[in-house]
Amino acid sequence: MLANQVKNDPDRPYLQWEHTGTPQSFGEVDEITNRVANGFATNGVAKGDFVGLLMPNCVEFIHSWFALTKLGAVEVGISDAYIGSFLAHPLNLSKAKVLVTTTQLANRLVEIEGDLGYLEKVFIVPDPQTDADFEVPSFKKLQTLPYAELMEGAPTPTGVEVFPTDPAAVLMTSGTTGVSKGVLMPSSQFYFFAEEDIQLMRLTKDDVFMTGFPLFHGNAQFLTVYPALIMGAKVVLYRKFSASEWAKRAHLSGATVTNLLGATMSFILSQPPTEHDSANNIRTIYAAPLPPELASEFSERFGIGDYVDGFGQTEISNIFMTPYGAKRPPGASGVLLDQWFEARLADPDTGEDVPEGETGELLIRPKAPGIISAEYLGMPEKTVETWRDLWFHTGDGLRRDADGWYYFADRVKDALRRRGENISSFEVESGVRSHPAVADCAVVGVRADEAGGEDEVMACVVLKEGETADPEDICAWAEKQLPGFMVPRYIDFIDELPQTATEKVRKKVLRERGVTETTWDRQGSA
Repeated sequence: MLANQVKNDPDRPYLQWEHTGTPQSFGEVDEITNRVANGFATNGVAKGDFVGLLMPNCVEFIHSWFALTKLGAVEVGISDAYIGSFLAHPLNLSKAKVLVTTTQLANRLVEIEGDLGYLEKVFIVPDPQTDADFEVPSFKKLQTLPYAELMEGAPTPTGVEVFPTDPAAVLMTSGTTGVSKGVLMPSSQFYFFAEEDIQLMRLTKDDVFMTGFPLFHGNAQFLTVYPALIMGAKVVLYRKFSASEWAKRAHLSGATVTNLLGATMSFILSQPPTEHDSANNIRTIYAAPLPPELASEFSERFGIGDYVDGFGQTEISNIFMTPYGAKRPPGASGVLLDQWFEARLADPDTGEDVPEGETGELLIRPKAPGIISAEYLGMPEKTVETWRDLWFHTGDGLRRDADGWYYFADRVKDALRRRGENISSFEVESGVRSHPAVADCAVVGVRADEAGGEDEVMACVVLKEGETADPEDICAWAEKQLPGFMVPRYIDFIDELPQTATEKVRKKVLRERGVTETTWDRQGSA
C-alpha cells in the first residue's frame, strides 16, 4: 500500500505529529521505514521474528511498525501502562528478542530483567516529554542501543516478499479466566479490517484523520493509520486522547474524520464550551458505541451530523455495520456483513440457537480465508476452546430483531471494558489478592456514571481472618501492582464470595448487587 502511494503521489502529505508538526509525505515515510527495516535486519531481525513496540504515541511507533512489516517481521504492541509481570508477559509470550521503547519505559525493565527469557536488545527512542527525568538504565544482560542506529540502514527496499497469510501483528486482548492473550493477526486481516473502515466512513484521499488513541490498540492502527494509508489520506497523530483539547484539535488539525471510543463522547461534552466547538470540518465520526442520547447533543454543540458505528473484535474484524443511509433503530449495533460472515446466537451453556429476540452468545464463522485472526499466540488450548464446534465463540451476548438488526446486551465472559480499555478481571483479582490482608477477591464491572455505557471496576474483597485493612490501603496496593486503568474504582468488603456447587464465584450475583451503601468509591474520596 505504501509503495502504491509512492508510485502515485510521493509528495502527498501523510503523517503529521499534532497540528503544529510538518507532515511527512508518503515518499518520506517510505524512505524512513526502508532505513529502519534494513536497520532491524542488520541487528538480526528476520522474517517471522517478533519485535516488541513499547512506546507512547509517536511517529517512531508507526515507522517501526511499517519497517517490521517490510521485513515480514511481526510487531507486538505493548501497552505503555504495563508494569511488572504484565510487561513481562507479552515479551515472553512472543519470545521477542528485540524491543523498541523510550528511556522512561526502559527503566521498567530493570525489575523484571531476570524474568525476560528471550529479550536481548532494547532500542531507545528519545521522548522529549519524559526522558529528561530518566537515564538509560544499566542492565545485566540486555543491550541498549539508540533508535538512531536503526535509521542508519539503507534507504532501499528490503527485498523480502510478504504474503497475505503471513502474520503481521500481535495485539494483546484481555484474559477472562487467565492472563491476557496475544491475538495473532495475518496481513490479510489487517488489510480487511482497514477496508471495512474505509467503506463505513466513505474515506477519500482528501480526508484528514485525527487520532489520539494509543497505537498499541487496533483502533489507531487498523481503523485510522492503515485506512488512511490505503486511501492516500492524511493522519494527524496526538500523544494521547484529551477531552479538554478535543474541540481545539479538531479545529486546528483540519480533521474531517475521527473516531471516538466508549464514554469519550460523554467526556468531551462535559467540558466547558470553547471558541473552537463549532469551528471544525469534521463530516463523520466513527463512534463505537454510539450513545443515542448523546448524538443529538454532540451534533448541536459541534455541528457534526454524521456518525457511523460497527461491532467487532480484534480477533474477528467488524462483523456488524450500518448500511449507508439506513435508519438504524436506537441501540442497534448494525446488520450482519453476510457477504463475509456467518453468525449464530447460541445459549452459552447448551450451544443451541436462541429464539429471535432473546440474548445469546455471538458465534461467527468467516466465509473467506484470512479475514479473522489466526490464533492466540502460544496458547493452543485457548485457540481450540474459542473455536470449538468450528465456530468462533466471542463471549459477547447479543439479540437479533425480526429485521436483522443486532443489539449488544452484555458480556458473557468476565472481561470488563473501561474507557476504551479491555480489562481482565482475572488479572485485577490477582493484583488485589496479593495484598497480605486479602483472602479472596472477585472483580466485576458495574455500570459507569457517564452516558456511553461501559464499566467501572469493582473489587469485592474478603479479608483474612484476624486481618484488617481499609479501602485506601487496598487501592494504594493495587496502584503499585496494576496498570492505572485496571485499578478498581469501587471496593466493597464482604464476608464471603457467593459460589456455585462447584465452588465457582457467582459473579452475576455480585454484578446485580452492584454499588451499595457500604461500597467505597475512589472518586468520591478524592
